[in-house]
Amino acid sequence: MPSPSRNSSRRLPEHYTRLLPFLECFATGVPVLMYHKLGPRPRKVRLKGLYLSRSLFAQQLAELRNHGFRSADLSAVTGGEGNPGKHVGITFDDGFESVLCLGLEPLAASGLRATQFLVAGRLGQTNTWEQTLGEAPEKLMDAAQVRDWLAAGHQIGSHTLSHPFLTQLPRDEAKEQIQASKRKLEDVFGVPIRHFCYPYGDWDETVRDLVKEAGYQTACTTEFGVNTRHTDPFAIKRITARYQTLKWRTLASWLRQRFELQLTPACATLSFGFGFRGVA
Repeated sequence: MPSPSRNSSRRLPEHYTRLLPFLECFATGVPVLMYHKLGPRPRKVRLKGLYLSRSLFAQQLAELRNHGFRSADLSAVTGGEGNPGKHVGITFDDGFESVLCLGLEPLAASGLRATQFLVAGRLGQTNTWEQTLGEAPEKLMDAAQVRDWLAAGHQIGSHTLSHPFLTQLPRDEAKEQIQASKRKLEDVFGVPIRHFCYPYGDWDETVRDLVKEAGYQTACTTEFGVNTRHTDPFAIKRITARYQTLKWRTLASWLRQRFELQLTPACATLSFGFGFRGVA
């Protein structure tokens, strides 16, 4: 069964904000949600969607828990058809300190587990690859903080040594980014590193084959969709989780659905989570 597309006849939101619009989609395969940074958004950042408030993150996890969703190990998200066990993957890219500080409590409350993809050569430093593009400096977890993350029951994976565009590197350099990051994380933390994430979602067949050769079991992309037995485990689809963009079209849709709620008693007790929390 092909995965749902943003261009399908029953159009899905471009980003995951709340569960209800995705319930039908999530029954067709295993979703993997993609997060980056938690907490307030600094002024004048370019990539505003990489930030998510703690309150909205907690709300999203609570909705998943209340509908019976359980954590999916990334090794298993491509192993079946449909999603009878209501599994969901939670992933964070880059290893930001804010995820540890603000994310552990909501994750524990929901009973869900997450995978943090670490830039192995930048532990305890900052997001230099973003700062060159004009983004705000953000601290990355150091080794002690990563150990706290692991002790809380979560996983780590590799996001290369320095977060480059892998397809733009010579093959030997790309191979080193992929292999050396795995070795470094395994040496420092004493856990097997089974999962990889392509920086910027940038990959091709050559890069994918290098990831396979390095001994990883999976690799995550930024391609939108859910995962089934037809999904390549080295091309796992993910859905970006973020706040709801406040646009006139969004506001009109929100007002329309609120009006429909008032006219439909059977739906009156449903919580759509609109409130626009996480926008600030």
